[in-house]
Amino acid sequence: MTLAALPARAASLQLDDLTWTEVRDGLRAGTTTVIIPVGGTEQNGPHMALGKHNVRAGALSARIAAKLGHTLVAPVLAYVPEGRISPPTGHMRFPGTISVPEDAFAAVLAGAARSLKQHGFLDIVLVGDSGNYQEQLKNVAQRLNREWASGPARAHYIAAYYEAATTDFAQSLRARGIDGQPGGTHAGVADTSLMMAIDASRVRADRLKAADAASPALGLGGDPGASSAALGQVGVDIVIDKTTAAIRQAIAVRKPAANKE
Repeated sequence: MTLAALPARAASLQLDDLTWTEVRDGLRAGTTTVIIPVGGTEQNGPHMALGKHNVRAGALSARIAAKLGHTLVAPVLAYVPEGRISPPTGHMRFPGTISVPEDAFAAVLAGAARSLKQHGFLDIVLVGDSGNYQEQLKNVAQRLNREWASGPARAHYIAAYYEAATTDFAQSLRARGIDGQPGGTHAGVADTSLMMAIDASRVRADRLKAADAASPALGLGGDPGASSAALGQVGVDIVIDKTTAAIRQAIAVRKPAANKE
């Protein structure tokens, strides 16, 4: 079979699935928004895989991009500040967690955004799946916007993503008689249910009931026992809908044209 006879591939929204010419042509056709998803590699109790944040950030960003249209998704930033390395603090007290210094994290994030802006993307969207670095995402976006003030490109920190995955989802769970706790609970029912809805293979179902509820020694901040993919789908829908609306609102406000007089 010749190359010409091969069936055409469905267009991917993942930046790293595309060739450089496909990215170029997409930009020319108006695909000028790109999402940079930020995850993290950290412990999530004895029942959930270390890559929870990376899987969720990537999958949810892809669905958000599809709903937005004319949007690509950059590779997930998987290494984030997780606590002091030695002696270890925070999640670094658990094997498998990977932590980087805050300044290194901010530099990589800003470098990725600057690269995308250089290629012609106009709206660079930052979303983060963990609460550890939300303030840093905001600070990086503000710094980039000061740097880019004379041109059309902008960075957008979308707080609605994390708020939807934690506070809003928890409120929805409470309405169903399940205590999700405001702000989210690490590796608890809300956290675990989201993962089950997106990729159940990352959750060890046989460990859900065995986990000692809210045991810091196990890396838990809540009881995951009532978790289910059905509950998680509620959270997925909340995150996608609220984040999509927030991004649309952010990119709809264009910069005023520069005064050339």
